[in-house]
Amino acid sequence: MGMPSGIGIVDTMIGFPHKDMKAVYSFITKQTHDRQSKEEFQFPAEYMFKDVPEKGLVDVDDPISTTLREMDRWGIEKGLIGVGGEAGDGELALKRHPDRFIASAGVDPNEGMEGIRKLVREYETYGVRAVGLFPSGFFPQVAINDKKMYPIYAKCVELGIPVFCCAGVPGPRLKFAPQRVELIDEVMYDFPDLVFVTRHGCEPWTELAVKLMLKWPGLHYSTSAFAPKYYPKAVIDFANTRGADKVIYAGYFPMGLSIERIMTEMPHVGFNDDVWPKFLRTNALRVLGLDG
Repeated sequence: MGMPSGIGIVDTMIGFPHKDMKAVYSFITKQTHDRQSKEEFQFPAEYMFKDVPEKGLVDVDDPISTTLREMDRWGIEKGLIGVGGEAGDGELALKRHPDRFIASAGVDPNEGMEGIRKLVREYETYGVRAVGLFPSGFFPQVAINDKKMYPIYAKCVELGIPVFCCAGVPGPRLKFAPQRVELIDEVMYDFPDLVFVTRHGCEPWTELAVKLMLKWPGLHYSTSAFAPKYYPKAVIDFANTRGADKVIYAGYFPMGLSIERIMTEMPHVGFNDDVWPKFLRTNALRVLGLDG
């Protein structure tokens, strides 16, 4: 059968184009040291991508409609988006299209309890269903297993929402130590009820990520920032055997990948027939608490 059509895909990492990309990504470039990152790149990891869709969308009049149009074109029913940013696109998208977008909150562990209070406000205001974390991107950086992270993990368990956390070597030219995959093991040991979803590949420790997913029931893997032809073989094999409930689709539009490229390559991924619906939809709905 292969990749099914009309399934109502859930994309667990999607966003909206911005008019000033340098301002949006300044939280990353303020801690990079190389000249390209600081002066040339509009997107901090653009050396990794042949085409950055957002660079061609800076002049669009309605960023929300632009993203929604791409979702409709490629059969994406719902998208997980960030709220709390300066642009306010996430909040406006939720107001306009509450049936199409799902709220995710970004929490900075360096803010301590104020960050936790902000998370609770956004949870109550926008119906937040997930928390996004970028350990190498925090300033200063905060490792996955740093105790500054623990109040966030505890609150997520209390609220019944998952963490989506970057793991592996980051694309931007930042130190990778905070995102070493083995650090997840301590977190899952201390928070066995936590639902933890990795983002951005876990490379070069993908096989370790698979081993840890076998070990910890709450640990999952999402495919954000990877074109389907580069999905790690270890992850595909895991999904086709014991991990059908653990691998979740995530794109990277408009940051680094077009939905057109993703969905054009997707049918060539070697998932078993029974894995496709879980990968594209039902695993995400379950993890986000929306399968009821």
